[in-house]
Amino acid sequence: MPTILGQNQYGKAENRVVKITRDGATHHIKDLNVSVSLSGDMDEVHYSGSNANVLPTDTTKNTVYAFAKEHGIESAEQFGIHLARHFVTSQEPIHQARIRIEEYAWERIEHSGKGAHSFVRQGQETRVTQVTYDGSSWEVVSGLKDLVVMNSTDSEFWGYVKDKYTTLPEAYDRILATQVSARWRFNWTDDEEEMPNWDTSYEQVKKHMLQAFAETYSLSLQQTLYQMGSRIIENRGEIDEVRFSLPNKHHFLVDLEPFGLKNENEVYLAADRAYGLIEATVLRDGREPKIPVDLTNL
Repeated sequence: MPTILGQNQYGKAENRVVKITRDGATHHIKDLNVSVSLSGDMDEVHYSGSNANVLPTDTTKNTVYAFAKEHGIESAEQFGIHLARHFVTSQEPIHQARIRIEEYAWERIEHSGKGAHSFVRQGQETRVTQVTYDGSSWEVVSGLKDLVVMNSTDSEFWGYVKDKYTTLPEAYDRILATQVSARWRFNWTDDEEEMPNWDTSYEQVKKHMLQAFAETYSLSLQQTLYQMGSRIIENRGEIDEVRFSLPNKHHFLVDLEPFGLKNENEVYLAADRAYGLIEATVLRDGREPKIPVDLTNL
């Protein structure tokens, strides 16, 4: 045979599941987008078309909805762990399961009527997680995307390399804004270890990330990124690695002189593209990086 089969996986992508928990008149919502990917002893289905080892992707979809009922959804991470364990332990040909989850947050609408069952979709970040299990060890990488933040001052950019194509003026008081995409890897890998409190961890990571962004007097977005990652590692012992992808959402002062007006750092053009893209990993000392460099693959 002139060719051989390389890495392969299959599953059901983007299973949208909404779980309503009714506590009397007070309701709670978990809104997830769950993607299941399975790999293992799957050579024959590719070579001959034999489905003897294939769990249908429709079954994986049904499992997502059944588990929402049977196990509930305590957190995206916990739900992913339930699913990954099930697929690996219940199907001998399956050697590894990877569960990717996006979680969409809802905020309760306060009102004067009876009950607490009205919500508005929050418009900030999307929470994400990826759970991978091979039957003996776990890897949990969580994070967020589309979190837009801005400092309207306390940012400079000067002293950079200049060549004949450089036109950008140095800035000693500028807007610093970005749309954060971040992933962090937990050092929990074994069922014998105490599992982190996933929701508390997420809230605390986000808090330290935002505090570092706000409190860093920035001479570059790279410096701010490193401070954000360092603050997380220093304060959250359950996390060994953080990977950021930060587009620099440029704000340029508008030239108002043609109208006889002086722009004193007040009016800006918000440019959506082209944009600088700053990416880096921050690690706990002595740990090896494992989060993919390209976050679009995670």
